Amino acid sequence: MSATENFLTPEEERAIVNAIQIAEQNTSGEIRVHLEDHSEKPPVERAQEVFYSLGMDKTKARNGVLFYIGVSDHTFAIIGDEGIHKVVEDDFWDCTRDIVIAHFKNRRYKDGLVDGIIKAGERLKQYFPFESDDTNELSNEISKG
Repeated sequence: MSATENFLTPEEERAIVNAIQIAEQNTSGEIRVHLEDHSEKPPVERAQEVFYSLGMDKTKARNGVLFYIGVSDHTFAIIGDEGIHKVVEDDFWDCTRDIVIAHFKNRRYKDGLVDGIIKAGERLKQYFPFESDDTNELSNEISKG
């Protein structure tokens, strides 16, 4: 089994998907998590490629958010689409990133992702509140590559 397959247990994956569902009940933002073993590219650059390959730039409000984890590389990035960056401050993702990394340093990967996802949903709510006609535009499942 690859490092990606062993990174989270099935129960931990379900908890993360559940956190995405909870976060998306408060915002029209769309949150995804992507795991991969290794990339030669810097994490933010690779996260941007994954973002587009998953079609995350196709949301109506351009408000997708990707949590990218390079498992073997011990890298992490969180990026949002242009709709988010047009309305938020430059350091918008810093506190979310810091929460995730603090957990990751203690090898609590599920806790880091769950807490980070919930925080991202709370932060997005002020700019992209959930509307009654919102639909889930992107899968909540963890993607792996």
